[in-house]
This record gives sequence, structure tokens and C-alpha cells, in this order.
Amino acid sequence: MSDVTIYHNPRCSKSRQTLAILEEGGVTPNIVEYLHNPPDTQTLKSILTMLNLEPRELMRTKESVYAEKNLDNDALSAQELIQAMVDNPILIERPIVVKGNQAVVGRPPENVAALI
Repeated sequence: MSDVTIYHNPRCSKSRQTLAILEEGGVTPNIVEYLHNPPDTQTLKSILTMLNLEPRELMRTKESVYAEKNLDNDALSAQELIQAMVDNPILIERPIVVKGNQAVVGRPPENVAALI
């Protein structure tokens, strides 16, 4: 089992490019298709801590569900935003690569080089 995990959307070109960089670097990551198997609340909190990001910074704000659920409301707590991502994983920016206690967002895909 690999110690590298990629939260991956195979329909996303940046996600595919990030996966290719990992594989070209000799890494065979655990692939989590997060739209089908979203991270739970605790995992997402852990990822946010590793990324040193606030929940909204990891959200895809142009997704229709972001507007539909009024997630731009500044009164929403971090927990509410995290729950929105757990319930609607399309909101999670992709790809995310985790190795040990480090994580990067593969935007641009070359960011993953820091973990190889």
C-alpha cells in the first residue's frame, strides 16, 4: 500500500495530469475518487490543517451548488462549510495529494513535485 493518496476526479484534466506526474515520479498512489467516496469530516479537517487552508479556500466556488446553498454567506462556520463539502464533494477543489502529514492541491499539477 502506498503512503501517497490522491483525491482524484478522472474527468478533470488537472487531476489526470497530477496523477501522471506522480506515476512518472515512480509513485503508485492510493486513488480515491472523492466524488464517489468523499472524505469524512475528520479527514477533511485533517487535510485542511495540512494545507493550512480555511474551508472556503478549498471550495470550488463556481459550482452551482455553492450558490444554491448560499455558501458565500460569511456567517457560516468552518464546520458548516466542511459539512457542505462532505455532503457535496463536487465542492472540494481537486486534486489533493496527501503524503504522511503533508498535502498539496494539484493546481497547478506541478505542485505535487514537492511530495515526490
